[in-house]
Amino acid sequence: MHNTLILAPMRGITDKAYRSAFARNFNGFDYAVAPFVAASASANMTNKFLREFDLRNPCLMPTVPQILSNNHEDFVLIANALYDAGYKTVNWNLGCPFPMVVNKNKGSGLLRYPHLIISFLEKSIPLLKCKVSIKMRLGFDAPDAVFQLLPEFNNFPIEEIVIHPRTAKQMYTGITDLDSFEKCLELSKHEIVFNGDIISASQFQELSKRFKLKKWMIGRGALRNPFLPDEIKCGNEIPIEEKYSRLKLFHDEIFSEYSNKIENKTHILDRMKGQWFYLGSFFENRKKELKRIKKTSSLKKYLEETEIIFSNP
Repeated sequence: MHNTLILAPMRGITDKAYRSAFARNFNGFDYAVAPFVAASASANMTNKFLREFDLRNPCLMPTVPQILSNNHEDFVLIANALYDAGYKTVNWNLGCPFPMVVNKNKGSGLLRYPHLIISFLEKSIPLLKCKVSIKMRLGFDAPDAVFQLLPEFNNFPIEEIVIHPRTAKQMYTGITDLDSFEKCLELSKHEIVFNGDIISASQFQELSKRFKLKKWMIGRGALRNPFLPDEIKCGNEIPIEEKYSRLKLFHDEIFSEYSNKIENKTHILDRMKGQWFYLGSFFENRKKELKRIKKTSSLKKYLEETEIIFSNP
């Protein structure tokens, strides 16, 4: 069976620069879901929105935009603007667990009110030009909302449903609830995508034996080891020297993009340090250098420290 691998949306990390650099330097992902854009009447007019989703300068990795909203009118406005820009599918975020989102009854915060989710779809879908997919969790503080919602979702033309088998309260801690995920497969007629803690090719093989799925979403596992999608699909063994070389090209491309588009050097440095929060896991034996990168306050020093890491496999 051909496995379709999807890059998960990670806000502040997997932006257009990251996705293009990944597609240029690594293999394995078929497409990505972009970090969410918060739907509002003016969101489709901002420069950031236009840069991120302008297909005249396309991302090298095919991308599905994601929308965060609990207002069907705003959602339809942005979704249809994205369709007009060339996107055939948008993803509705019912998964973000962060308090600033949850407290506004958006993302996984909306899972507390299943009736509002159904009402949202009833009002939105007839007005949409594009197809819609959903990314969600099992529930807010218990794995319950998903069991109520999936049978209802069967009444709507949903492209696919990505399920992260944790609750919002869990954030990214604790174990994924595989038994509840298995129950989801029995309740839905739609294509289900697994998302959550795929960190190695061997672990993926175990999951794929249990769940006969076609599509899988990978986030933090690939951010920490960008070779993981290729390892899953092809089992390629790549010499460590080549890995370091490709990681450096990947890093340098993202750095160049940020340098060209962000004027404030502190902001560039903060964005790159955000990348190292995950990428640093690949260099577990370089703790001293990683600590110096975390502490550095100048781009010159930052580049010196990263050069040391990449030049010493």
